[in-house]
Order: sequence, then C-alpha cells, then structure tokens
Amino acid sequence: MKRFIFILFILFSGCLFAQEEVPFTLDDRDRLIRLESEQKSLRNGMNSLRNEMSSLRSEMNSLRNEMDARFEGIHNRFNALYWAISLLVGLVIINLGYTIWDRRTAIHPIREKLKDIERDKDEIDKKMVEVDKIKAVLKEMGESDQKISEILKRTALF
Repeated sequence: MKRFIFILFILFSGCLFAQEEVPFTLDDRDRLIRLESEQKSLRNGMNSLRNEMSSLRSEMNSLRNEMDARFEGIHNRFNALYWAISLLVGLVIINLGYTIWDRRTAIHPIREKLKDIERDKDEIDKKMVEVDKIKAVLKEMGESDQKISEILKRTALF
C-alpha cells in the first residue's frame, strides 16, 4: 500500500511541475487596465441607472398618490350626485303621491254631486212626463174650448 501511495505521489507531482508559466506582457497589463476602467464606467452607469430608477419610482409613487387623491375627489362628487338624484327622485315620487291623493279627494265631492244630479234627473224625468201629460190634456181641452186654445197659442204651447 505504501508503494501505491508513493507511485501516485510521483505521478501527481509530475503533473504539477509539467505546467508552463504564462508570460504576462505589457499588452495584457494594458488590457486589464482598460477592462478595469470600462468596468468602473459600467458600474457608474449602473449606479446612475439605479438612481434614475429610484427617482422614477418616487415619481410614480407621487403620481399614484395624486391619482388616488383625484379619484377620491371624483368619488366624493359622485356620492354627492347620487344623493342629489335620490333626493330629486324622492321628491318626484312624493309629488306624484300628493297629486293622486289630491285628485281623489277632489273627485269625491264631484261624484257625490253627480249622484245627486242623477237622482234629480230621475225626478225631473218623472216631472217631465207629468208635464207632457198636462200638455196633452191642455191640447185636448184647446181643441174643444176656444178660450184655452187662444191661451195655448199665446204661450206657444199649441
């Protein structure tokens, strides 16, 4: 087992020493400097973008608050409008109810008078029948009596 470990050690140590060292040139150094400067400018750009995003967020929040306030004002206006419309509808309904009640109370005495007139009409019809009978009697009497005939002619009954 010791031999096995020794052989593995030799094999791995050979692999470690077999790697070549990469030469680092001035071009590589310049490239690294440029990369670092570009990385800094990208970071600065990202930071400015973050700042703009945060300012946009705050602006959006202020606009949202302003919109909420406006919507609340519109909501209050609609509430007032609903109350006004409800009040007007209620007044119209009350007015219609009062009108119907007033018409019914105004019609009641007229109906009573109409009933009285109908009763009177029946009595008048009866009296007219009696008057017609009296006229017929007077005409018959006028045919036989000259004096009654002249009276009937003067009164335009004959």
